Amino acid sequence: MRRCELELAVQDLAGVRTAVEVGARRVELCAALGATGGVTPSAGLLSATLDAAPDVGVHPLVRPRAGGFVYSRGELDVIERDVATAVEVGADGVVVGALTPAGRVDARAVRRLVVAADGAEVTFHRAVELVEDVVAALDELAALGVTRVLTSGGAATARQGIDRLAAMVEHAAGRIEVMAGGGVLPGDVGSLVAVGVDAVHLSAKRSVADAGGPGGGADAGFEQTDPALARAAAAALAAAVPVRAGA
Repeated sequence: MRRCELELAVQDLAGVRTAVEVGARRVELCAALGATGGVTPSAGLLSATLDAAPDVGVHPLVRPRAGGFVYSRGELDVIERDVATAVEVGADGVVVGALTPAGRVDARAVRRLVVAADGAEVTFHRAVELVEDVVAALDELAALGVTRVLTSGGAATARQGIDRLAAMVEHAAGRIEVMAGGGVLPGDVGSLVAVGVDAVHLSAKRSVADAGGPGGGADAGFEQTDPALARAAAAALAAAVPVRAGA
């Protein structure tokens, strides 16, 4: 029986500790998750996370800015350096994504980043949702050496994209992992496991009120991992019926 894994997107040590507590297989380590969708975390946060979670896979997001995923030569150089540095200090993998101006997977860029990862796992993030044929993109990413793709199946949420996710799992046929993400709630986990995804990904976040700072607006607030939501997701995963290998 093949067990589906849990990945939590976290942006601070409190979130990392929650991931450890609930038995998450991996964390996607980000900064500014709520404000930007996530950018590269600091070297200090990565180092502290590696110390705090020795038994959890630590996969930093490597994304130098908010906005789209078409990168200049200089931006790709920075991403490549960040990937290599993350792996050198002990990251188990990295999370990346790059597209061409035509909206295709940037194969040349992804190949460089896989090489920079030097054998560590590589997750292609939800930039894949912007590709016209998400299912066909699996073939290209698998051939490039990408470990897994994070996707909602091209829909606003993974729950809405569940039919496409099922098709992606079938098409991937074990060549590349399909990790469901995008608005995932604990109540969605069982249905996602049932279609055979290799992992479920969620931020399990809650908003925290804060006075903000100059230029930040009143009560700008920020987001943190909600331990209760994370525990509920882990419990739902434990209760879900795993898919038989080859099913």
